[in-house]
Amino acid sequence: MTKQKLKEGYTTGSSATAAAMAAIRVLFKGSTPKEIEIPLPVKGTLNVPVNRVLKDGDQVRGIVIKDGGDDPDATHGHEIHALVKREKADSLRIEVDGGKGVGRVTLPGLPVPVGEAAINPVPRKQIIAGALKELGKIAPDFNGLLKIRIEVPQGEEIAKKTMNSRLGILGGISILGTQGIVRPYSHASWKASIAQSLNVARAAGLDEIVFTTGRRSEQLYLAQFSETPPISMVQAADFFKFSMQQARLKGMRTVRWSIFIGKLVKHAMGFPYTHAKDWAIDFNLLAEWCAELGMVEELTKKIRAAITARHIYDMVPKDSRTAFIRMLVRKAHGNARAFSGNSEVAVEYFLFDFDGQMVYDPDHQKKSSSS
Repeated sequence: MTKQKLKEGYTTGSSATAAAMAAIRVLFKGSTPKEIEIPLPVKGTLNVPVNRVLKDGDQVRGIVIKDGGDDPDATHGHEIHALVKREKADSLRIEVDGGKGVGRVTLPGLPVPVGEAAINPVPRKQIIAGALKELGKIAPDFNGLLKIRIEVPQGEEIAKKTMNSRLGILGGISILGTQGIVRPYSHASWKASIAQSLNVARAAGLDEIVFTTGRRSEQLYLAQFSETPPISMVQAADFFKFSMQQARLKGMRTVRWSIFIGKLVKHAMGFPYTHAKDWAIDFNLLAEWCAELGMVEELTKKIRAAITARHIYDMVPKDSRTAFIRMLVRKAHGNARAFSGNSEVAVEYFLFDFDGQMVYDPDHQKKSSSS
């Protein structure tokens, strides 16, 4: 069976660029386009459908529906607006700002200065390049000020589904996109989010970070340690090696992992990336480790035939479970330190079971290290 090719989409930066270009065309007496060819940040162009263009007094509003393709995010299917007006000036100038539904930066450490609209540098340049391209076609003699205000009507609500408030971006979403195109299931955006989150934490003076493998492990950790600063919580997901490397590069002193048994086993096995699709647990190796702990052959045979880490966790006798977990944490700790370049970064593990109970913490780790 032929594998169906996944559909690509376009970023909020590309959506804003297309909306601005469509508005410029109508502002300078052109007709409303059904789609518009925008410049991409790196190279090439992309045709983006235009939903509608509305005249708003002496301004024109272009509207594009964000399409994330087969990798939809919180902004997928929502309207991205660009409100464009022209004013007299001594020379050609283009100003880009954010309005309703575009967040404002309130914390240092992001690529946008505090106080400015959360329109990242690359999409900002893309919007300006698109405006210049459109002006060159429809109004090459224009020599004034062109003001472009990006708005997202549902932006404040959409932002609740993102990490923006934790990063100090308040009042709406960010306008993002380094490539202009959304490629399904790309790791690049998640890695960028991890690095950016560490930048914000470091800029706030923090040198301790808590990596979680998802929303539930984050919630369980916060339930135990409610005093934890929200900006120190980073969803690292499957990016074990990358996260440890970034922690060292950003000068973190302590890294804590909030984790479940499946990811802990993969950390112990030294998988740089822990998604099941790409890195499967070696149950034979895990059975050998259990044999080294003195587990009986009958049990290790069952472990070799297991299909999930949870299955193994349930099989391990309760009187052997602490030793089993300590062994995994010891190995995971070694791999974490290796991925960080054997730096002075301290690493601690917090393991939760499937009922949400914390079954391992640094006190266990210290006892394990001294035994």
